[in-house]
Amino acid sequence: MTDLAQLARDGDLRGLRQHLADRDVPGVVDELERWDAVTRAVAFRALPKDRALEVFEDLDPALQTELLEGLREEAVTALVRDLDPDDRAGLLDELPATVAQRLLSGLSPDERAMTTALLGHPADTAGRRMSPEVVALPEDALVGEALEHVRRHGRDAETLYVLPVIGPGRCVVGVVSLRRLLVTDDDVPVREVMSEPVLVHARDDQETAARVVRDHGAVAVPVVDDENRLLGLLTVDDAMRILEEEESEDLARTGASEPLSRPYLATSVLGLVRARVGWLFVLIVGATLTVNVLDAFEDTLAAVVALALFVPLLIGTGGNAGSQAATTVVRAMAVGDVRFADLTRVVGKEVATGFLLGSCLALLGFVPAALLVDVDIALVLCLALVAVCTLATTAGSLTPMVAKRLGVDPAVVSAPFITTFVDATGLVIYFLVAQAVLGL
Repeated sequence: MTDLAQLARDGDLRGLRQHLADRDVPGVVDELERWDAVTRAVAFRALPKDRALEVFEDLDPALQTELLEGLREEAVTALVRDLDPDDRAGLLDELPATVAQRLLSGLSPDERAMTTALLGHPADTAGRRMSPEVVALPEDALVGEALEHVRRHGRDAETLYVLPVIGPGRCVVGVVSLRRLLVTDDDVPVREVMSEPVLVHARDDQETAARVVRDHGAVAVPVVDDENRLLGLLTVDDAMRILEEEESEDLARTGASEPLSRPYLATSVLGLVRARVGWLFVLIVGATLTVNVLDAFEDTLAAVVALALFVPLLIGTGGNAGSQAATTVVRAMAVGDVRFADLTRVVGKEVATGFLLGSCLALLGFVPAALLVDVDIALVLCLALVAVCTLATTAGSLTPMVAKRLGVDPAVVSAPFITTFVDATGLVIYFLVAQAVLGL
């Protein structure tokens, strides 16, 4: 198989074009993300203009910024000019202010106005991710007039499959599909074929808005202001991209790491360190509580040294049970299965789950522990397992829901808090049970 990096090093543009021509756009993007910045820039220059634009739109913003630094000024201006306004706004967010302003000044007045309007919405909202290039139909138009309107103004629209229908003041009163228009007689009023609109507001969180698009199986959903005036469309491809970004972020933070700003192979070792080191410091600080607990129960450990054998097993099991509960609840919250009003039900369910999990582990572990040490120590371990698993699943369900209520990302606090809390309190429970059962 031809090595893209070798072709780039040799400056073989013809070979690069042939190498990349055999791949579709996602395949080219995947290929570029696997190589270093120089190889990526050389290969990108070998792409035909139209294909280069499609590939550029699919790259991560960090890689887009990196590519722009390696292109000539006129090529950068042309590339940014040809982007859709929402993609352009996302790119300009990543660039230094002076560079972004220079690129904005090179746009036509209409394109600059649309891009500036998008940048005026807060980050991570539907307004920032919508497409303002939309064809809207007047509600009093006939179907024939509507189709003619689409032909005249549809060239620059991001999608024509869903068309908002507007009334006085550009308020959205309905939506109609292009297919419905095409199969309807020309003299039928648009208001008779339109359907009830599903709307998102520009200030809605982007993840919430994206789930509206997905849950309704919509190709696009109108984005409106507080007076229901049409601002743009949130399309299904942008919605799926938002959900992928949000789920990747939650997954990374649940695993006690910051999300990577670029694909893994394009991330430097220092980038990986920066994403992880902060969380490790937090967990080290939390681990000092475990040390303090062990110090407080030093006499108990000295009296029955065998108790130390099961400390890693106990806190590891508790941490795993808590993480399982937290991951399940965070996911259920993300897809709208549970809300804060369900707190009592969720916690009750997880308390019961933790008790049964601990009981199962205790039954399985009693005989091996009794054979390894003695029956009394095995009983201590089993009772502690039941209590710790119950506590862990309770904390794992309660923490993300309370965090969400306080306006904190549940994925951010769940992993470090549950690890610290379960490790420390699990040991306290273990030694208190040991003192009670062994009479220490």
